[in-house]
Amino acid sequence: MKRLILVGGGHAHLKVLQALAREKPTGTEIVLISPNSYQNYSGMLPGWMAGHYNKLQCQIDLRPLAQAAHVRMVVNCIIGMDADQRCVYLPEGKRIEYDLLSLDVGSETDLSWLEIPDEKLFPIKPLDGLFEAWPRILSNKQNNPDYRLVVVGGGAAGVELALATRYAFTCSDTNGHVELVVSESGLLLELATGAQRRIKKILVQAGVTVHYLRAVGTKDGLLLSNGTSLAADCVIVATGARAPSWLQHSRLMLDKNEYIAVDGYHRSLSHPNVFAAGDVCSRQDLTMSRSGVHSVHAGPVLAANLLAVLKNRQMIVYQPRRLSLYLLACGPRYAVATWGRWSMQGAWAWRWKDWIDQRFVKQFSDRT
Repeated sequence: MKRLILVGGGHAHLKVLQALAREKPTGTEIVLISPNSYQNYSGMLPGWMAGHYNKLQCQIDLRPLAQAAHVRMVVNCIIGMDADQRCVYLPEGKRIEYDLLSLDVGSETDLSWLEIPDEKLFPIKPLDGLFEAWPRILSNKQNNPDYRLVVVGGGAAGVELALATRYAFTCSDTNGHVELVVSESGLLLELATGAQRRIKKILVQAGVTVHYLRAVGTKDGLLLSNGTSLAADCVIVATGARAPSWLQHSRLMLDKNEYIAVDGYHRSLSHPNVFAAGDVCSRQDLTMSRSGVHSVHAGPVLAANLLAVLKNRQMIVYQPRRLSLYLLACGPRYAVATWGRWSMQGAWAWRWKDWIDQRFVKQFSDRT
């Protein structure tokens, strides 16, 4: 009997589990290894922090999906793999061999430039940590009317988190301070200038102070590149993603940034029995941004290709869309919508985002 191992419960593997439940391939043992029995959906994190959702609304339970697909679930994380030996390693030293492997484990936050004490430092990845920490941050803030929170990162995640925390602070009894640190190169570089202007204005109106400077961490907060010290009770890091460190010893071919090098089928260039999707990999045949949009859209292609290997069928290539829709939550039930050079904003955009996000979670939660 062949063994297919799925590592990680990310966006793409949700689609794989659905496909396996539909087709139920015979002659194959399928194992899902995930550090949690649920996925916290990243698209709803800012809305949850702002108070628009409860935690259960943002979670996808992997157990019924695995059960429907006849997949054995192992709640654990892997600490390494050997692609030549076709095995992955669990923390307690257990080795699990595979015939076919799929990785959807995301990336990590690079904290090497920081010296901030652990009790003040909250990386956005892995996502579960921030979901766990946010209630504690709010509790600490209630006891300190001069609480200072700094978000580092000029991408969509950094902007949404800064606005979400600012709104949450405004809705509480005490005000607190929220600051956003981005590089000198600017804010939201992946978006058109019109969308950038809208977000900059919203940040000013919300009372978020933006620093266009590099920063290094200190025990008290951050030291900016102009010599200014930025005191902080809490630093949320939404920048500097890096590949999981255990990939360096995996024997897989990696790109220059140590992500798994894959082709259009999302198959390893060095080991054809290994597939990967999401932030853990890098397409070598084209340039593709690291976005949850691609993780979601690549899911059905990954599912089709894993089944193609198991059933000796033709594989298909994932063709990313030329333009992607971005809906940026702005704290209150308000959002900026952007598509290429086009951008608009309003409460209607938040309702649109809310509908898309809740529909995404619901499609994996309804078992009827």
